[in-house]
Amino acid sequence: MALDLLVLRGLGLGDLLTAVPALRALRQSFPRHRITLAASAGLAPLLPLTGAVDEQIDVSGPGPVPFDRPDIAVNLHGRGPQSVEALRRTDPGRLISHGAGPPWRDGVHEVRRWCDLLRWYGLEADPADLTFGVSDRTGPVIVHPGAAYPARRWPPERFARVAAALDDVVVTGNAAEVPLAREVAELAGLPPERMLAGRTDLAGLIELVGRARLVVCGDTGVAHLATAFCVPSVVLFGPVSPALWGPPPGWRHVALWAGRKGDPHGTAPDPGLLRIEVSEVVDAALEVTS
Repeated sequence: MALDLLVLRGLGLGDLLTAVPALRALRQSFPRHRITLAASAGLAPLLPLTGAVDEQIDVSGPGPVPFDRPDIAVNLHGRGPQSVEALRRTDPGRLISHGAGPPWRDGVHEVRRWCDLLRWYGLEADPADLTFGVSDRTGPVIVHPGAAYPARRWPPERFARVAAALDDVVVTGNAAEVPLAREVAELAGLPPERMLAGRTDLAGLIELVGRARLVVCGDTGVAHLATAFCVPSVVLFGPVSPALWGPPPGWRHVALWAGRKGDPHGTAPDPGLLRIEVSEVVDAALEVTS
C-alpha cells in the first residue's frame, strides 16, 4: 500500500523555488512515500526539475486542499491559521507545520525557514540544495522589469538604460506585463523580436533562463530561477532585504539594496528601490559576467 505525503505551497514561482531544498529533504527522508504537492497548476513545468514531487494537485493560496488522509501532511505555505486548518481537514496521520511544531520566527531567510522547520522535526535539510544544474550561458541577457507589486518595480526608463548599455538583451514578462516590457524595449531601442513578454509560457521562460548569460530583475520569481540555474544575476531589492529573499552569496549573484525597509505590497516604487542608480546596475552586470 502506497504511503502518501502531502505538501502545501500554494504560492508563486519564487516561493516554490525557495522551498526546493525542503522538498528534496522530504524526498530523501521519506523515500517510500508518494509526494503530492498542492500548488498552482501553472507551476507544473517546474516540478520535474526538483526531483522531489510525484504528483500535483491544483491549489492556489492556503487551501482548501482536496486530499484525504495522507500519512504525512507538511505545511510549507505559511504559519496559518488557514493553511494549518486546511491540512488538518485532510485528516493526516502526522502534521509537520509551524504552530503545530516550532514557533514562527521573523528575520529568517525564506529558504532556511523551511529547512529549519524540517530540522525541528528531526529531518535533515540542506539550504544550499537549490540548483537545477549549471547553465551553459550561451543565451542572451535577460532584463525582466516586472514584479508582483509596484513597490518592487524599478522604473521602466531605468531598466531601459541598463538594457541599452548591455549586449544581446531580451526583455521578458508575463502577459500582464506586456505594456511594461514593451516600454522598456522601445526606450532601449531594441528591435521588436527582442521583446519576449507575453510570448513565453513558464516552460519557455525556464528554457530561456536556463541558458541565459545574465539576468537583471527586481525581487521576483525570475531571480530565483536564475539562482536555480546558477546564472549570474543582478537583483534589485527595495522594501524587502535580500537577507530574507535574496540569492545565496558567492554564486555570481549581486543583490543591490539601499538598506531601507518598506511595504512590499505598496502601490508605488519603494523609496529605497529608487535609490539604486543605473550606473550601479550596469557596473554589477559587467562585473558578474566578466
